[in-house]
Amino acid sequence: MRLARKRCFDPVVDARTRLLVLGSLPGEKSLALQEYYGNRQNRFWYLMSDVTSVDLVPLDYAARLDALLALRVGLWDVVAEAHRPGSLDSSIRDRNDNDLLALIANLPDLTTIAFNGGTAARLGLKVLGPHAARYRIVQLPSSSPAHTMPYAEKSRLWLALRGF
Repeated sequence: MRLARKRCFDPVVDARTRLLVLGSLPGEKSLALQEYYGNRQNRFWYLMSDVTSVDLVPLDYAARLDALLALRVGLWDVVAEAHRPGSLDSSIRDRNDNDLLALIANLPDLTTIAFNGGTAARLGLKVLGPHAARYRIVQLPSSSPAHTMPYAEKSRLWLALRGF
């Protein structure tokens, strides 16, 4: 039996986006819920609450996305689609990457690109190539529960996004 390809979500950006946070590819729970960082064990919404000083966690999903856009934060993934059993980035195979260059070309206020995890950074920096030098690049520890760094340490490192 052949695995179905998993596909990322559409980007959440607008022309005012200053910070773009790029993940690798949504995990199983996020895909099932059709929500960025939908796995309740994923600390993304807590970390972004720390960064922005806006409590995003109690908001419903649409309100979270609206709040990020109002804060000039965008979301997308480096991988457009791939085969991946489960949710681990190490299982991503036969991938097609998103056209990050086309996206950022339409974000005139973009100053910072942050990568949520090592796989997103490794793949995303390859896609951006020399264009990465135009932006402040921040490589962050993954917000995923699979990345077992203590929350306080993740938060400390994610706070590098403040003042984007």
